[in-house]
Amino acid sequence: MPDPARSITLTVNGTMVRVQPGTTVAAAILIAGGYTRTSVSGEPRAPLCGMGICFECRASIGGKLHQRSCQILCTQGMDVRTP
Repeated sequence: MPDPARSITLTVNGTMVRVQPGTTVAAAILIAGGYTRTSVSGEPRAPLCGMGICFECRASIGGKLHQRSCQILCTQGMDVRTP
């Protein structure tokens, strides 16, 4: 069961998101209603493999571009940007 006292707050594209410790940035992006990239036809894309192999989950995390969000755990105050 989620423990509000232990929750982590981060920002995804300007939206504050609360997650539990151990949550990946990819999950936080989905919780915020975001996506990680667009296809060549302009359709929103989301993480695919969840293992860091496909690179579909890349996001700007803390100002660092092209980070694999499915491999990075959320931390307090983290700033995440997607297209």
